[in-house]
Amino acid sequence: MNSFALRLAALFVLPVLAACGPRTTQEAPPTSVAGYEAVQDGEYLIPAVDPRYLIEGNVKTVVPYTADDPANSIVVDTYARKLYWVHGDGTATRYGIAVGREGINFRGNGYLGRKAQWPSWTPTQNMIRTQPDMYAQYAGGLPGGLENPLGARALYLYRGGRDTMFRIHGTIDNASVGRATSAGCIRLFNQDAIDLFEKASNGTKVKVRTEAESLAIEGPYMDDAFGRVVPATPENERKRAEDEAKIAAKFESDRVAAEAAKEKHLRKCRRQGILEEDCPALELEEIVLAGEASDVAG
Repeated sequence: MNSFALRLAALFVLPVLAACGPRTTQEAPPTSVAGYEAVQDGEYLIPAVDPRYLIEGNVKTVVPYTADDPANSIVVDTYARKLYWVHGDGTATRYGIAVGREGINFRGNGYLGRKAQWPSWTPTQNMIRTQPDMYAQYAGGLPGGLENPLGARALYLYRGGRDTMFRIHGTIDNASVGRATSAGCIRLFNQDAIDLFEKASNGTKVKVRTEAESLAIEGPYMDDAFGRVVPATPENERKRAEDEAKIAAKFESDRVAAEAAKEKHLRKCRRQGILEEDCPALELEEIVLAGEASDVAG
Protein backbone atom coordinates (compact mmCIF):
# COMPACT_ATOMS: atom_id res chain seq x y z
CA MET A 1 0.00 0.00 0.00
CA ASN A 2 1.45 3.41 -0.92
CA SER A 3 1.69 6.32 1.49
CA PHE A 4 -1.39 8.02 0.08
CA ALA A 5 -3.47 4.90 0.68
CA LEU A 6 -2.04 4.68 4.18
CA ARG A 7 -3.07 8.25 4.81
CA LEU A 8 -6.61 7.49 3.70
CA ALA A 9 -6.68 4.36 5.87
CA ALA A 10 -5.47 6.38 8.82
CA LEU A 11 -8.33 8.81 8.51
CA PHE A 12 -10.80 5.95 8.91
CA VAL A 13 -8.96 3.78 11.40
CA LEU A 14 -7.53 6.33 13.81
CA PRO A 15 -10.89 7.46 15.28
CA VAL A 16 -11.63 3.82 16.08
CA LEU A 17 -8.24 3.35 17.72
CA ALA A 18 -8.61 6.58 19.64
CA ALA A 19 -11.91 5.42 21.06
CA CYS A 20 -10.11 2.50 22.73
CA GLY A 21 -7.53 4.67 24.52
CA PRO A 22 -7.71 7.24 27.29
CA ARG A 23 -9.21 10.62 26.45
CA THR A 24 -7.32 13.71 27.50
CA THR A 25 -10.10 16.15 26.68
CA GLN A 26 -13.87 16.06 26.96
CA GLU A 27 -15.57 16.86 23.65
CA ALA A 28 -18.77 18.87 23.94
CA PRO A 29 -21.75 17.18 22.26
CA PRO A 30 -23.03 18.95 19.15
CA THR A 31 -25.96 21.31 19.59
CA SER A 32 -29.13 19.45 18.66
CA VAL A 33 -31.65 20.68 16.12
CA ALA A 34 -35.38 20.62 16.85
CA GLY A 35 -36.87 17.37 15.59
CA TYR A 36 -33.47 15.69 15.53
CA GLU A 37 -32.68 15.51 19.24
CA ALA A 38 -31.73 12.28 20.98
CA VAL A 39 -34.79 10.03 21.31
CA GLN A 40 -35.45 7.32 23.88
CA ASP A 41 -37.29 4.66 21.87
CA GLY A 42 -38.12 1.71 24.08
CA GLU A 43 -34.84 0.26 25.29
CA TYR A 44 -32.76 2.20 22.76
CA LEU A 45 -31.47 5.76 22.99
CA ILE A 46 -31.21 7.10 19.44
CA PRO A 47 -28.43 9.71 19.25
CA ALA A 48 -29.15 13.25 18.11
CA VAL A 49 -28.32 13.99 14.47
CA ASP A 50 -25.16 16.08 14.18
CA PRO A 51 -26.17 19.50 12.77
CA ARG A 52 -23.44 19.11 10.12
CA TYR A 53 -25.68 16.61 8.34
CA LEU A 54 -28.80 18.76 8.51
CA ILE A 55 -28.03 20.78 5.41
CA GLU A 56 -30.73 22.29 3.22
CA GLY A 57 -32.80 19.54 1.66
CA ASN A 58 -32.02 17.00 4.41
CA VAL A 59 -34.25 18.50 7.10
CA LYS A 60 -37.88 17.41 7.36
CA THR A 61 -39.93 20.31 5.96
CA VAL A 62 -43.52 20.98 4.89
CA VAL A 63 -43.32 22.23 1.30
CA PRO A 64 -45.75 23.12 -1.52
CA TYR A 65 -46.63 20.04 -3.55
CA THR A 66 -48.15 20.35 -7.01
CA ALA A 67 -47.99 16.77 -8.32
CA ASP A 68 -51.30 14.89 -8.46
CA ASP A 69 -50.42 12.07 -6.06
CA PRO A 70 -53.17 11.09 -3.59
CA ALA A 71 -53.30 12.23 0.02
CA ASN A 72 -51.66 9.98 2.62
CA SER A 73 -49.34 8.41 0.07
CA ILE A 74 -45.55 8.18 -0.14
CA VAL A 75 -43.60 9.44 -3.15
CA VAL A 76 -39.90 8.59 -3.49
CA ASP A 77 -37.62 10.51 -5.83
CA THR A 78 -34.28 8.70 -6.00
CA TYR A 79 -32.84 11.29 -8.43
CA ALA A 80 -33.49 14.33 -6.22
CA ARG A 81 -33.01 12.08 -3.14
CA LYS A 82 -36.22 13.21 -1.55
CA LEU A 83 -39.21 11.40 -0.06
CA TYR A 84 -42.64 13.00 0.29
CA TRP A 85 -45.58 12.26 2.54
CA VAL A 86 -48.44 13.82 0.55
CA HIS A 87 -51.03 15.77 2.55
CA GLY A 88 -53.59 16.29 -0.20
CA ASP A 89 -53.99 20.04 0.39
CA GLY A 90 -51.24 21.19 -1.97
CA THR A 91 -48.49 20.49 0.56
CA ALA A 92 -46.33 17.54 1.58
CA THR A 93 -43.76 16.69 4.21
CA ARG A 94 -40.39 16.36 2.50
CA TYR A 95 -37.59 14.20 3.92
CA GLY A 96 -33.99 13.92 2.79
CA ILE A 97 -32.91 10.37 1.92
CA ALA A 98 -29.88 8.32 1.01
CA VAL A 99 -30.29 6.03 -1.99
CA GLY A 100 -28.52 2.68 -2.07
CA ARG A 101 -27.92 0.34 -4.97
CA GLU A 102 -31.08 -1.65 -4.22
CA GLY A 103 -33.06 1.59 -4.14
CA ILE A 104 -32.53 2.38 -7.82
CA ASN A 105 -33.88 -0.92 -9.12
CA PHE A 106 -37.58 -0.19 -8.62
CA ARG A 107 -39.81 2.31 -10.41
CA GLY A 108 -43.56 2.73 -10.45
CA ASN A 109 -46.26 1.96 -7.90
CA GLY A 110 -46.56 -0.34 -4.94
CA TYR A 111 -47.90 -0.34 -1.41
CA LEU A 112 -46.68 -0.94 2.12
CA GLY A 113 -47.12 -4.62 2.84
CA ARG A 114 -45.32 -4.70 6.17
CA LYS A 115 -43.87 -2.40 8.83
CA ALA A 116 -41.35 -3.21 11.53
CA GLN A 117 -39.90 -1.51 14.58
CA TRP A 118 -36.20 -2.16 15.15
CA PRO A 119 -36.17 -4.69 12.30
CA SER A 120 -33.68 -7.51 11.98
CA TRP A 121 -31.41 -7.53 8.93
CA THR A 122 -29.93 -10.33 6.85
CA PRO A 123 -27.41 -9.64 4.06
CA THR A 124 -28.30 -10.95 0.62
CA GLN A 125 -26.55 -14.01 -0.77
CA ASN A 126 -24.83 -11.75 -3.29
CA MET A 127 -23.44 -9.57 -0.47
CA ILE A 128 -22.16 -12.64 1.35
CA ARG A 129 -20.64 -14.09 -1.83
CA THR A 130 -18.88 -10.91 -2.94
CA GLN A 131 -17.79 -9.63 0.50
CA PRO A 132 -17.64 -12.66 2.82
CA ASP A 133 -15.21 -11.03 5.26
CA MET A 134 -17.74 -8.30 5.94
CA TYR A 135 -21.07 -10.08 5.69
CA ALA A 136 -20.65 -13.84 6.26
CA GLN A 137 -20.85 -13.41 10.03
CA TYR A 138 -24.38 -12.00 9.61
CA ALA A 139 -25.65 -14.78 7.34
CA GLY A 140 -28.03 -15.89 10.10
CA GLY A 141 -29.39 -12.36 10.54
CA LEU A 142 -28.58 -9.39 12.76
CA PRO A 143 -31.15 -8.54 15.45
CA GLY A 144 -32.63 -5.07 15.57
CA GLY A 145 -30.75 -2.44 17.53
CA LEU A 146 -28.45 0.54 17.33
CA GLU A 147 -25.87 -1.42 15.29
CA ASN A 148 -28.40 -2.68 12.74
CA PRO A 149 -28.14 -0.93 9.32
CA LEU A 150 -31.95 -0.80 8.95
CA GLY A 151 -32.15 1.57 11.90
CA ALA A 152 -35.18 2.14 14.09
CA ARG A 153 -37.98 1.46 11.58
CA ALA A 154 -38.51 -0.24 8.23
CA LEU A 155 -41.33 -0.05 5.67
CA TYR A 156 -41.51 -2.87 3.11
CA LEU A 157 -42.81 -2.20 -0.38
CA TYR A 158 -45.04 -4.82 -1.99
CA ARG A 159 -46.55 -5.15 -5.46
CA GLY A 160 -49.17 -7.71 -6.44
CA GLY A 161 -48.94 -9.44 -3.08
CA ARG A 162 -45.19 -9.97 -3.33
CA ASP A 163 -42.29 -8.34 -1.52
CA THR A 164 -40.34 -6.19 -4.00
CA MET A 165 -37.23 -6.12 -1.72
CA PHE A 166 -37.54 -2.29 -1.79
CA ARG A 167 -37.20 -0.88 1.73
CA ILE A 168 -37.65 2.52 3.32
CA HIS A 169 -35.78 2.47 6.61
CA GLY A 170 -33.71 4.29 9.19
CA THR A 171 -29.93 4.35 9.27
CA ILE A 172 -26.95 4.12 11.59
CA ASP A 173 -24.96 6.30 9.17
CA ASN A 174 -26.39 9.82 9.37
CA ALA A 175 -23.63 11.17 7.12
CA SER A 176 -25.07 9.13 4.22
CA VAL A 177 -28.39 11.04 4.04
CA GLY A 178 -28.49 13.13 0.86
CA ARG A 179 -25.93 10.89 -0.83
CA ALA A 180 -25.86 7.84 -3.11
CA THR A 181 -24.56 4.82 -1.21
CA SER A 182 -23.14 1.45 -2.19
CA ALA A 183 -25.71 -0.64 -0.33
CA GLY A 184 -29.20 -0.45 1.09
CA CYS A 185 -32.46 0.93 -0.28
CA ILE A 186 -33.94 4.23 0.93
CA ARG A 187 -32.49 5.53 4.20
CA LEU A 188 -33.78 8.31 6.44
CA PHE A 189 -32.51 9.70 9.70
CA ASN A 190 -33.96 7.48 12.43
CA GLN A 191 -35.99 10.43 13.75
CA ASP A 192 -37.57 10.83 10.30
CA ALA A 193 -38.09 7.09 9.87
CA ILE A 194 -40.07 7.04 13.12
CA ASP A 195 -42.12 10.06 12.01
CA LEU A 196 -42.98 8.44 8.66
CA PHE A 197 -43.69 5.09 10.33
CA GLU A 198 -46.35 6.75 12.52
CA LYS A 199 -48.00 8.43 9.52
CA ALA A 200 -48.10 5.46 7.14
CA SER A 201 -50.08 2.25 7.61
CA ASN A 202 -50.04 -1.08 5.84
CA GLY A 203 -51.68 -0.61 2.46
CA THR A 204 -50.34 2.95 2.03
CA LYS A 205 -49.68 3.67 -1.64
CA VAL A 206 -46.06 4.24 -2.63
CA LYS A 207 -44.83 5.73 -5.89
CA VAL A 208 -41.19 5.71 -6.98
CA ARG A 209 -40.65 8.33 -9.67
CA THR A 210 -38.96 7.69 -12.99
CA GLU A 211 -36.14 9.98 -14.10
CA ALA A 212 -38.50 11.75 -16.52
CA GLU A 213 -41.00 12.40 -13.71
CA SER A 214 -38.24 13.68 -11.45
CA LEU A 215 -36.94 16.10 -14.05
CA ALA A 216 -40.44 17.40 -14.84
CA ILE A 217 -41.32 17.98 -11.18
CA GLU A 218 -38.04 18.66 -9.38
CA GLY A 219 -35.77 19.84 -12.18
CA PRO A 220 -32.21 18.55 -12.63
CA TYR A 221 -30.03 17.65 -9.66
CA MET A 222 -26.32 16.94 -9.34
CA ASP A 223 -23.82 15.79 -6.74
CA ASP A 224 -21.57 18.38 -5.14
CA ALA A 225 -17.88 17.71 -4.50
CA PHE A 226 -18.79 15.80 -1.33
CA GLY A 227 -21.41 13.55 -2.92
CA ARG A 228 -24.41 15.47 -1.58
CA VAL A 229 -27.31 16.09 -3.92
CA VAL A 230 -27.97 19.74 -4.85
CA PRO A 231 -29.92 21.46 -7.64
CA ALA A 232 -27.98 21.54 -10.92
CA THR A 233 -27.40 25.29 -11.24
CA PRO A 234 -24.46 27.24 -12.68
CA GLU A 235 -23.66 28.46 -9.16
CA ASN A 236 -23.50 24.90 -7.82
CA GLU A 237 -21.41 23.79 -10.81
CA ARG A 238 -18.87 26.52 -10.02
CA LYS A 239 -18.91 25.64 -6.33
CA ARG A 240 -18.28 21.98 -7.12
CA ALA A 241 -15.28 22.85 -9.32
CA GLU A 242 -13.84 25.06 -6.58
CA ASP A 243 -14.34 22.42 -3.90
CA GLU A 244 -12.88 19.66 -6.08
CA ALA A 245 -9.77 21.78 -6.61
CA LYS A 246 -9.44 22.31 -2.85
CA ILE A 247 -9.89 18.59 -2.17
CA ALA A 248 -7.27 17.69 -4.79
CA ALA A 249 -4.83 20.19 -3.28
CA LYS A 250 -5.44 18.78 0.19
CA PHE A 251 -4.89 15.21 -0.99
CA GLU A 252 -1.65 16.20 -2.69
CA SER A 253 -0.48 18.08 0.41
CA ASP A 254 -1.24 15.05 2.56
CA ARG A 255 0.51 12.72 0.12
CA VAL A 256 3.68 14.82 0.18
CA ALA A 257 3.54 15.06 3.98
CA ALA A 258 3.06 11.29 4.33
CA GLU A 259 5.99 10.59 1.99
CA ALA A 260 8.16 12.96 4.03
CA ALA A 261 7.11 11.26 7.26
CA LYS A 262 7.96 7.86 5.79
CA GLU A 263 11.38 9.02 4.61
CA LYS A 264 12.09 10.54 8.02
CA HIS A 265 11.13 7.24 9.63
CA LEU A 266 13.42 5.27 7.30
CA ARG A 267 16.34 7.62 8.03
CA LYS A 268 15.81 6.99 11.72
CA CYS A 269 15.96 3.24 11.10
CA ARG A 270 19.13 3.59 9.05
CA ARG A 271 20.82 5.58 11.82
CA GLN A 272 19.97 2.72 14.17
CA GLY A 273 21.42 0.17 11.75
CA ILE A 274 18.05 -1.30 10.83
CA LEU A 275 17.60 -2.44 7.23
CA GLU A 276 14.73 -0.85 5.33
CA GLU A 277 12.91 -4.16 4.98
CA ASP A 278 13.13 -4.66 8.76
CA CYS A 279 12.12 -1.10 9.63
CA PRO A 280 8.88 -1.17 11.68
CA ALA A 281 5.83 0.15 9.87
CA LEU A 282 5.05 3.79 10.40
CA GLU A 283 2.34 4.28 13.00
CA LEU A 284 -0.97 5.47 11.58
CA GLU A 285 -1.10 8.34 14.05
CA GLU A 286 2.25 9.60 12.78
CA ILE A 287 0.88 9.71 9.24
CA VAL A 288 -2.19 11.67 10.35
CA LEU A 289 -0.08 14.10 12.37
CA ALA A 290 2.18 14.66 9.36
CA GLY A 291 -0.87 15.66 7.30
CA GLU A 292 -2.06 17.99 10.06
CA ALA A 293 1.38 19.57 10.23
CA SER A 294 1.23 20.22 6.48
CA ASP A 295 -2.12 21.97 7.00
CA VAL A 296 -0.55 24.27 9.59
CA ALA A 297 2.47 24.95 7.36
CA GLY A 298 0.16 25.73 4.41
